[in-house]
Amino acid sequence: MARDFLNLTDAGGDAVAAMINDAIDRKAARLGQPKGRVDADAPLAGHVLAMIFEKNSTRTRVSFDMAMRQLGGSALIMEAGSTQLGRGETIADTARVLSRMVDAIMIRTDDHAKIEELAHYADVPVINGLTDLSHPCQTVADLLTVVEHGHALPGLQMAWLGDGNNVANSLIEAAGLMKFTIRLGCPEGYDADPAFIERARAAGGEVVVTRSPQEAAAGADVVVTDTWISMGQAGGEQKVAAMAPYQVDGALMALAKPSATFLHCLPAHRGEEVTDLVIDGPRSAVWDEAENRIHGQKSVLLWALGLL
Repeated sequence: MARDFLNLTDAGGDAVAAMINDAIDRKAARLGQPKGRVDADAPLAGHVLAMIFEKNSTRTRVSFDMAMRQLGGSALIMEAGSTQLGRGETIADTARVLSRMVDAIMIRTDDHAKIEELAHYADVPVINGLTDLSHPCQTVADLLTVVEHGHALPGLQMAWLGDGNNVANSLIEAAGLMKFTIRLGCPEGYDADPAFIERARAAGGEVVVTRSPQEAAAGADVVVTDTWISMGQAGGEQKVAAMAPYQVDGALMALAKPSATFLHCLPAHRGEEVTDLVIDGPRSAVWDEAENRIHGQKSVLLWALGLL
C-alpha cells in the first residue's frame, strides 16, 4: 500500500518508532561496508525515485540518492528550472506523468500547498524533502540520532533555540507523537506555527513557549537550533538582532544536562546561531545527524512504499 509522507502525522507515532528501529538495524548491518554497497535484502530493487528540487540541497539530495542505492533502487534528479515545471506545466499534470514513470516522488520546495497538490494528483507515494511549513525527514534523522546517543523519546526534554521555523514545526509534531517535552526559546514575532503546537499538545506532548533562552535550555537532554535566516527567506539585520540572545554557546549548553546532545540540521552559520565551541564540541552529534539522513530516509521510503 503506497502512502504519502508529507508530515509525521501521516505515519503516526507507531510507524515513526518502527522507522527508527528499522534504521538502527539497517545501519548496524552496514557497519564497515562500502557506502555504495546494496543492502543484503535489496528491498527496493527495480524501484525508481524521482527527486524534484526547487530549493538548493546538499544533505537531502545526497542522502535520498544514497538511500535508494543502498536499498537496491535508483533515483532521478530533477531541477525545477530544467523541467517543464519551470516553464509553467501544472503540478497536477506533472504528478500524473511521473506516476506513470517512477515508483515514488520526493520534492523539496517552498510552498507546502505545492506538495499537497502533488500528492493529491499522484498515484505513487509523495515524500516531503522540505517545505516552508515542515521538514519531517529531517526529524526522523534527528530522533534516530537522539536514540543512538542514549536518550529515550518518551519523557525526553528537548530545547529549541531561535527561529520557530519548519524544522521546529516538525520537532513539535514529534513531541506530540512520541510523548516528550519541547521548550521553544524564540523571540517575539518568530514563534513556531500555532497549529502544530496545538496538535502536539492535544496528542499528549508538552510544548512550552518562552522568551528566555536560559529557561528553554535548563535541564535539557537535547539542544537544537537552526540557521536564523532560512533559504529564500527575508529577514536581514532586524531578524539577526532579535535572534542574537538565542545563540547556542558554551554558557547556554552548560545549563543543559551534562549528558545533553547538541543537534543542528546544517548548514550552520557559525558565529550566529551556534559557536564553534559547541558545534565542534564533545556533545555535538551534528555529523551523526547528517549521516542519519540516509538511514532514516531508507526507512521512510520503505514505509511509503508499504514495505515497513
